[in-house]
Amino acid sequence: MSIIKAEDLIFEYKKLDDAGEVESVHRAVDNVNLEVNKGEFIAILGHNGSGKSTLAKHINAILLPSEGSMWVCGKDTKEEDDTWFIRQNAGMVFQNPDNQIIGTVVEEDVGFGPENIGVPTEDIWTRVENALKSVGMIKYRHHSPNKLSGGQKQRVAIAGVVAMKPQCIILDEPTAMLDPNGRQEVIKTVLELNKKEGVTVILITHYMEEVISADRVFVMESGQVVMTGTPREIFARVDELKSYRMDVPQVTMLAHELKEAGVPISGTILSVEELVEEICQLKSKV
Repeated sequence: MSIIKAEDLIFEYKKLDDAGEVESVHRAVDNVNLEVNKGEFIAILGHNGSGKSTLAKHINAILLPSEGSMWVCGKDTKEEDDTWFIRQNAGMVFQNPDNQIIGTVVEEDVGFGPENIGVPTEDIWTRVENALKSVGMIKYRHHSPNKLSGGQKQRVAIAGVVAMKPQCIILDEPTAMLDPNGRQEVIKTVLELNKKEGVTVILITHYMEEVISADRVFVMESGQVVMTGTPREIFARVDELKSYRMDVPQVTMLAHELKEAGVPISGTILSVEELVEEICQLKSKV
């Protein structure tokens, strides 16, 4: 069953002159059609300016379509009466956690969202505890967010969304400002929420290694979805990805170059473990 559905979605940014007249129009999302099923882990890739973040903001009704429709949990985002419901069920995590964390104590920040949607006080603290446990931050519940690392702050921001019990979480480049260790922490947290809690995840990113575990990948270019498939299907099309100014995971590129050099590697390699296993099998045949 689909939880998110875009139908002929178009969004245009309009630049106004000093008189308030439209000076120019930029189409950031151009006739996008996609469907996400409940419980899926979806990754949306694209270089800067491809339209992926603009698309993400439609799922949370931060932006509304210029044309076409975006459906979230069976509700049309253009219907103003459904905005509150949509934002309760499609939580958003942005790339800078400092813009999303407002509490002076971790547990108070995580409890802010549930309090705003009217969750009874006695239930808020249960949600806070469960949310912090789910992202591995329970031992920091009494800490100040200012004392946390970037990766820890982002996990607190995710916990704040989880505590509201949304059906879907949209993460708009959540690791863009983090070091490699922080990125790994956040992606591990997202995967566990998806697999253990059954939360639908939409991950917007330009880091290829982050999408290896996704169920499906959408690649965007100039506001359009130009490639769709599983990570293995997408990363098998190395030359096509390059044409959209995108890379593939380093280990995938290494395997691709080995194959072009004549090494009989079968299939598309997505991890170091897969490459090691493939090479060991080749060695055993010699």
